[in-house]
Amino acid sequence: MRLLFAVLVTILSLFYFLPFAVAFNKKRANTGAIFALNLFLGWSLIGWVVALVWALKEEGIV
Repeated sequence: MRLLFAVLVTILSLFYFLPFAVAFNKKRANTGAIFALNLFLGWSLIGWVVALVWALKEEGIV
């Protein structure tokens, strides 16, 4: 039972930090900000979606 719980917590944690993983994998310039947003506001669905959209959005050259 403990192993099942540990696996479940690991899978849910990976899903929770999916926006950060996407940003890190795409080598975004603002990965730290996406991580902070995901960490502090990811518990709300809106914060998680905003972090995911921010991570997936193409960076424009200014």
